[in-house]
Amino acid sequence: MRTACFAIVLLAGHGSIALAQTSNELRPLSAFEAISGNDARSRALFSEIGKVLTNPRCINCHPASDRPTQGNDMHPHQPPVWRAAGTCFTCHTDRNFALHERATYRSIPGHSRWFLAPIEMAWEGKTLSQICEQLKDPERNGGRNLELLHEHLAHDDLVAWGWQPGEGRNPAPGTQEQLGELVRAWIDTGATCP
Repeated sequence: MRTACFAIVLLAGHGSIALAQTSNELRPLSAFEAISGNDARSRALFSEIGKVLTNPRCINCHPASDRPTQGNDMHPHQPPVWRAAGTCFTCHTDRNFALHERATYRSIPGHSRWFLAPIEMAWEGKTLSQICEQLKDPERNGGRNLELLHEHLAHDDLVAWGWQPGEGRNPAPGTQEQLGELVRAWIDTGATCP
């Protein structure tokens, strides 16, 4: 019993990135209905949202340094590249590109707006609580209020790439539609951070 309580406290608390990446599924919105109180429900919803935000598909492009990471293991980008305008477009085209069988990796991801998130939007190494506070701050989230944040996470086609990342990469947990539902409910319950 004591171990189970400890696990619940860890998951509900200021979960780290390692804790948030324990599942490739997202719980449905209905799984949060039994949680009483908007603050508690809102915190639980954001912890679920964190499974996506702390996934390698997001963290690789939201690094804490000027060098992106890549792959499911988030190793330093090879070839070495650094944050600079236009750098990504040297290799990343407007769509995923599958490579031949003998290549050391299976594909090069792509999108017409492929680039690193601004350094103000770095999530790498942050707790869910820190990421949550950052997402609510227009100075550190690309100038978005909560409605624009919902629009970005629920409908942006660059964000959608996380669920179709190309050969050799695991997709983000759940679906973009599920993420949008969770974000909408989180906002509607007060956008409380864990």
